[in-house]
Amino acid sequence: MKTVLILGAAGQISSFLIPQLLKQTDFNLKLCARNAQSRIKASDPSRETLIDGDFNDTATLNAAMDGVDAVYLNEMRDITSVKNIIAAMDAHHVRQLIGATVLGIEDEVKGAFGQWNTSMIESSITKRKVTAKAVEDSDLTYTLLRLAWLYNKDGNTNYELTESGKPFGGTQVSRQAVAQLIVDILNDQSRKFARKSLGVNEPNTNWDKPSFY
Repeated sequence: MKTVLILGAAGQISSFLIPQLLKQTDFNLKLCARNAQSRIKASDPSRETLIDGDFNDTATLNAAMDGVDAVYLNEMRDITSVKNIIAAMDAHHVRQLIGATVLGIEDEVKGAFGQWNTSMIESSITKRKVTAKAVEDSDLTYTLLRLAWLYNKDGNTNYELTESGKPFGGTQVSRQAVAQLIVDILNDQSRKFARKSLGVNEPNTNWDKPSFY
């Protein structure tokens, strides 16, 4: 039985991911976040373990990694945190990392949408280029998710993937769809997602900007 550590378990994507993992898999979950005990309510305590912690606290990370098979990282803004996570995974022989990052880190967003996207999140792109490179330079079995602009829509789990070197596919994607993709990656036995950086968008959203802007 796989044990998955979710770092940033109080985040919005994680709030959809956790119930889907409980529903669609038999995995045990370790849910790590600042003030986790007050921000997260375990619906199945037999399978969910709450961990209060900061990603920069190496003692917390090392304790959290014990017995873990895969890690989902909900935020890749800070290079120190990312390096700490990679080091803790290496120390505990945890190989699989799924990391949520942003579109644009590979200069893959073209046309009017690309110009708009850069104008909106240029500083975020710059930071996440550095953290993505740290993951790609590691020996982890990683999957980086370059996410389109996020919104919530119950029942909408439609996603489309583009690989590195390909133009980004669309402007937006639901958090529910991203959660389903992460479940699909964790369930996959073929290694088709291994050591890849994937653009993630909703099909048929190739516009100049997201519909909610």
